[in-house]
Amino acid sequence: MARRTPSPSEPAVKRKHIFLIITDQQRFDTIAALGFGHMHTPNMDRLVREGTSFDNCFVTAPSCVPSRASLFNGYWPHTTGVLRNGLHWQRTWVGSLAEQGYHCVNIGKMHTIPYDAKAGFHERFVCENKDRYYEGRWFADEWDKALAARKQVKPSRERYRDLPDYKERLGAYEWPLPPESHADFFVGDMASWWLETRPKPEKLFMQVGFLGPHPPYDPVASYAKPYLDNPDLPVPEPRPSDLDDLPSFLKHKRAHDSKVDHDAVLWSMEPTREQLRRLRAYYLANVTMIDEALGKMLKVMEQKGYLDESLVIFCADHGEALGEHGLSQKWSMYDVVTRVPAIFWAPGEVKQDQRLDGLCQLFDIGATILDWAGAPQPPAAQAQSLMPALRGEAWSGRDAVFSEQAGDVALTGASLFTMVREKRYKLMHITGSTEGQLFDLDADPKEMHNLWHDAALQAEKARLLQVLLEWRMESSVQTMTLMSEAR
Repeated sequence: MARRTPSPSEPAVKRKHIFLIITDQQRFDTIAALGFGHMHTPNMDRLVREGTSFDNCFVTAPSCVPSRASLFNGYWPHTTGVLRNGLHWQRTWVGSLAEQGYHCVNIGKMHTIPYDAKAGFHERFVCENKDRYYEGRWFADEWDKALAARKQVKPSRERYRDLPDYKERLGAYEWPLPPESHADFFVGDMASWWLETRPKPEKLFMQVGFLGPHPPYDPVASYAKPYLDNPDLPVPEPRPSDLDDLPSFLKHKRAHDSKVDHDAVLWSMEPTREQLRRLRAYYLANVTMIDEALGKMLKVMEQKGYLDESLVIFCADHGEALGEHGLSQKWSMYDVVTRVPAIFWAPGEVKQDQRLDGLCQLFDIGATILDWAGAPQPPAAQAQSLMPALRGEAWSGRDAVFSEQAGDVALTGASLFTMVREKRYKLMHITGSTEGQLFDLDADPKEMHNLWHDAALQAEKARLLQVLLEWRMESSVQTMTLMSEAR
């Protein structure tokens, strides 16, 4: 496909470097400038104030691997075939940037499988999950090697299980090693080290993947204290009616998570308020640590002459339940899991202090990066560029967003469930089940009242199921086009 040529009304961008910063499992409501005033996130706040934030960005899958595979190739999970964690993927659009003259570097987490796949990059410095007790246990990443060189033992499930209060922790632990050995400081320092020591390329694409705030929730204690000391910090209080209305597979997930630990999190069917306070405080402290690491990176970028020449994008691969609806971690379609930050920063070329409420999908960020770089979109691409919105042009967003997830290691009660979300209504369909979820987000923004069986909304439910069907059929046609071009 020929290189995309900007139209006269669409001038070529001047900022030639691109930094894509991805956190793991960060909710939308974790940044002060986006409305959560309990946070200390001065550097993320700066990106929001001086850039454009898409306040209704939704993931294509509520777990790491399918979400990231979709982001980095431009296709829905059912098109890629990557619908759950643990599945192999390594094809990306990164090679298209290399063809446009970008030197492509990954530092931190990409979560390709195999972990160290080239994935189109010239250089990869791989750091994976904080706790890999089972999957890929013997894979030694850059962080593992650094800890070994420092003669330090990485805290993990294997050791946390020895704590007398392991079952009460819900995955929240104080970081026991020196701060510089923490995963998120390590990744940030490695990115800064690369920028400080390597010759500056003509064009750089750097993807920085922070490992937090994915569990274990393990901040340095001093970062957690302000949150622990805040009496106004919101704590979820699931209602019995909310728990009763959960579909069977989510009830099964709750029970499963209270018996089998994942990522050093052993859930509780009846956590105390104090347990949930600590969980929330430690999680938010992890975000503040990432913010500090981001700030150090931005200073190095400025010192080395990158900052004024760069587009900076900040996002997350999915969110986190943190006890809301009685649930732990991800693998559900509630907004706290599927809605993520999506911030673009490039003063002078990206409209500043702009917050947009139109719907978009996380993988639209990939299409936007290709657009920015003048690189071709993948054949029959299903992601959409956000470039018009970045320029401040009229942009209304998607009519609906979609997300899908197959059965997973902690999700053994359903084979596949799929979400369609519009501005007002959200529907979640479960394959092979008469159960589902339907929410009126205008009346019930916290999704506490499942209206699946509400007689007054059966026509609305039928309409949304039809929207879901049409989406799958249309994307199937696009997939056929893709397969035809690949032959």
